[in-house]
Amino acid sequence: MREYVRAETGRLLERFGAELKRAARGADADAIHDLRVSIRRLSRCLRVFAGFYPGRSWKKIRAELHGLLQSAGAVRDRDIALALIGQAGVSPRTAIHRKLATARTAASREMAAEIGRWSRRDPAAKWRRKLEL
Repeated sequence: MREYVRAETGRLLERFGAELKRAARGADADAIHDLRVSIRRLSRCLRVFAGFYPGRSWKKIRAELHGLLQSAGAVRDRDIALALIGQAGVSPRTAIHRKLATARTAASREMAAEIGRWSRRDPAAKWRRKLEL
């Protein structure tokens, strides 16, 4: 079981690293969605297999991931809202559409700054050591 946990955690860390790089290159709706999915899957893996990691290392990593998940969620929420009002036939010229687009741009800038901080420190490599993978 221990080998399975190590392999699965390693795979999810690699996926998270790849999605982080992809989102850093361009924060389109698909990249944001995939980043969020990779964070949620990694976070669940850490929680479910907590007994296989040293000490409370898994808990600290989950706490670090939470901030990035929140930041990406703010962008994703606006992407969904814009898609829904577009499907409802709301013109891009309306105040609600402009307001959502402006909010999405602001959230995207904040997330880009957050991703930039994450990308510079290579968290996946650091976490591999903490989790003893």
